[in-house]
Amino acid sequence: MADLEIKDLHVTVEGRQILNGIDLAVRAGEVHAIMGPNGSGKSTLSLAIMGHPRYHVDSGTVRYGGVDLLALPVNERARAGLFLGFQYPAAIPGVSVANFLRTSINARRLRPDGSKNDLPIPQFRALLKEKMALLEMDDAFLVRSVNDGFSGGEKKRLEMLQMHMYRPILAVLDETDSGLDIDALKVVSNAIERLRGPETGILLITHYERMLTYVHPDFVHVLIDGRIVRSGGRELAAELEAKGYEFLRDELYAGKV
Repeated sequence: MADLEIKDLHVTVEGRQILNGIDLAVRAGEVHAIMGPNGSGKSTLSLAIMGHPRYHVDSGTVRYGGVDLLALPVNERARAGLFLGFQYPAAIPGVSVANFLRTSINARRLRPDGSKNDLPIPQFRALLKEKMALLEMDDAFLVRSVNDGFSGGEKKRLEMLQMHMYRPILAVLDETDSGLDIDALKVVSNAIERLRGPETGILLITHYERMLTYVHPDFVHVLIDGRIVRSGGRELAAELEAKGYEFLRDELYAGKV
């Protein structure tokens, strides 16, 4: 089991300050939802956690299982058990879904000395069959190029398939509900719920309450102008749905938050 602990995190992107002192702890077994308006820093938080080179950490700490996460390269963060679901997954023409999944799983399984520890093909196929059934995906999906010509719903289902195949200890999901119709939203939400467990932490970033109808967070945090301005339970998401974000922004700059 591993916990994510973020303290006083400040991040700039191309010289612009985006995060202004984030404090957040995600314990193993917990689901945390991050909500906030456009431009509040939600995606910046997710990409800084995973080590995107454009996102510069000016100060603060990010520790994962007691280890300084910021000192690890991106590939080592993945091998340590982190997974990032992108808001806009990239296409990889010419690389089939099946080959992509098998190659990436084996890359994550490399031993510390760099030697191979490949997942045996029969186990890979059995796991793939199980997870595709969970996501209601047809076998024809496996021969298609990764995200090439995929609909929004297909891209997000593929990300959920990756997530379940990798079995992360911490999943950071950046607006996974973006571009989903109601049927795809239910399938994707079910996949997130099925990942829950005592050893897995989930950080779910979303604009809207609708996803939290199906994914039940333990905590909800509101991010505005690069700061977490309020935290609470599921009821906080309902309040935001009713009032929007401006009432919190008004309170923030009135010194009430």
